[in-house]
Amino acid sequence: MAETVAPKSQVLHLVFGGELKDLDGVAFKNPDALDMIGIFPDYEAAYNAWKDVSHRNLDDALRRYFIVDLQSLIDPSK
Repeated sequence: MAETVAPKSQVLHLVFGGELKDLDGVAFKNPDALDMIGIFPDYEAAYNAWKDVSHRNLDDALRRYFIVDLQSLIDPSK
């Protein structure tokens, strides 16, 4: 008998970033110019996208990217 595998629960994550005002904070220099990488169906996919874009911008110390768990904003009880 075949074993059924439960589908992975969907936990959306946003990856975005931009140039910070300074190295000590997380305030963006120009919030209108944020780089929206995308919304991903799970943390692993978001992490891979974050890692890729972060490595491509390694030489720019003020450019930072973040992963945001959107599910906690959609449903704060989780």
